Amino acid sequence: MQQLLDLLNSAYVDSVNIDSVQNGAINHIISHLDPYSTYLVPNEAARQTEILDGTFEGIGMEYFNLRDTLLVVSLINNGPAEKAGFRVGDKLLRIDDKSVAGVNISQEEIEALIRGTRGTSVNIAIKRDDTELPTAIKVIRDQVTVRSLDVVYMIKPTVGYIKVRRFGINTGEEFNTAIAALKKQGAQKLILDLRDNGGGYFHVAIKMASAFFKDRRLVVYTEGAHETRQDYFSDEGGGFADGELAVLINEQTASASEIVAGFVQDWDRGVIIGRRSYGKGIVQEQFGFSDGSTINLSIARYFTPLGRSIQKKYTPNWSNMVDFNSMYSGLWALDTLYAHGQTYKTKAGKAVYSGGGILPDIQMPLDSSSFYGPYQQLIRYGLVDQFVYGRFTKKLPAYSIDNFLTGYNLPDYEYHKFIDFVRAAGIVIPDRKKNDLREVIESDIEALVGRYYFGREAYFKVKNRSDVFVKRAIDHFNKADG
Repeated sequence: MQQLLDLLNSAYVDSVNIDSVQNGAINHIISHLDPYSTYLVPNEAARQTEILDGTFEGIGMEYFNLRDTLLVVSLINNGPAEKAGFRVGDKLLRIDDKSVAGVNISQEEIEALIRGTRGTSVNIAIKRDDTELPTAIKVIRDQVTVRSLDVVYMIKPTVGYIKVRRFGINTGEEFNTAIAALKKQGAQKLILDLRDNGGGYFHVAIKMASAFFKDRRLVVYTEGAHETRQDYFSDEGGGFADGELAVLINEQTASASEIVAGFVQDWDRGVIIGRRSYGKGIVQEQFGFSDGSTINLSIARYFTPLGRSIQKKYTPNWSNMVDFNSMYSGLWALDTLYAHGQTYKTKAGKAVYSGGGILPDIQMPLDSSSFYGPYQQLIRYGLVDQFVYGRFTKKLPAYSIDNFLTGYNLPDYEYHKFIDFVRAAGIVIPDRKKNDLREVIESDIEALVGRYYFGREAYFKVKNRSDVFVKRAIDHFNKADG
């Protein structure tokens, strides 16, 4: 390859960017090894580290582009923007004298203006309550930390609920702190929600699994062509070793999340509820280059304590040079009814299976409404967000979050206005489907309204009011109590 690059550099008819050619060649080779090995150029590598570490240098503000106006919809608690005096509902007009309202500015341009080195400042002119403030707000950029737990609360008097977004560098500490807080509030049972959690750091999954036993247990082991078997054990003295446990999973539960779910299932520690998980059972290690680029290279497969491989079968197709989604035969299907692979027995006599993903102990049916084409379209185009931020952001409510959670339901006329709004955007929802979609759409709208008014945690608390997975977990606990 290096000989080819040297030849291009010395003899090709036109001048070429050798770095770009080299990056393309490396990416092509790596992407055809398996579905998870990746080559990341320096800015991509830095971005991945930021996501997993849950930290970045900026001001801690989330905004939504509503009709070419940047609307502040969320602020990191005690972050630089909140400290500087920003409020949810503010509209951004200028960032350091560059206009950002009504100019069709890209997401990348906005991030480049707002983000920056810790300790530097940025001046942002805003409109609040339809009036431009006389002076811009000066914000000092700082290290911003984003929690990897979406929400932690008592969902019932003795039942705690934790939703984990990803397995980041601080997730183990955050999880143990959350467990201790819930136990102080009387939690004897726990719903651990790993739905849509795509994984993260391998060692953090080991740390989380350690919470569920007092003694030392095998959590997972790895093995590869160049990696001898390596066993990984839980730490002793877990913080939630005695309470009842339910783990929620779905098709997007992957990697580190599957390690935790497989550990719980193999040791009969709790019940797994949901749909078959994604099936990513290959471990990546990061190898860096001097220019800041990295390769996340698959080095081993992981196996649950009973020896189950979670990896979904796939067949690389080297002849496919374009379409990544069809490069690996069979990998992207989300059907929970795969033929079972080898059968294993837990100590309690429960049958568990290999063959791709974790098969739940209690399987939930597919929600056909969520996979309905027009519904997927309105989610893809952000129409729920546009509707909510366009209609419910004039002023914050006078009532409390508790009143909102227990007493707010979307008025009937607002649902019909939303259907009209969606149809005006060109998405066809027949009258016969309006009622079928009503529950899921109303839940989406109510949750987003709650998030705007009361913060990120309110979003999940509202969604959980009608979540069938959560209800099934609570029913399971009630049944176990007799």
